[in-house]
Amino acid sequence: MDSLYFLIPIAIIFVATAVKLFFWAVNNGQYDDLETEGRRILFDDDEPAEARREDSDGDGAGEC
Repeated sequence: MDSLYFLIPIAIIFVATAVKLFFWAVNNGQYDDLETEGRRILFDDDEPAEARREDSDGDGAGEC
């Protein structure tokens, strides 16, 4: 029974900290765009960024 006097305040502190962190994340925009990261994983580009950059230079070296 004496341990409850110790464990209940610790549990309240943990819950209050979790709620505070949740509201901090919401206010800072962490949950604004939930779709982009899932799409980025599923629809990844096949060629690396350097190859795309070289193709967009306009010299036509990347074309057959």
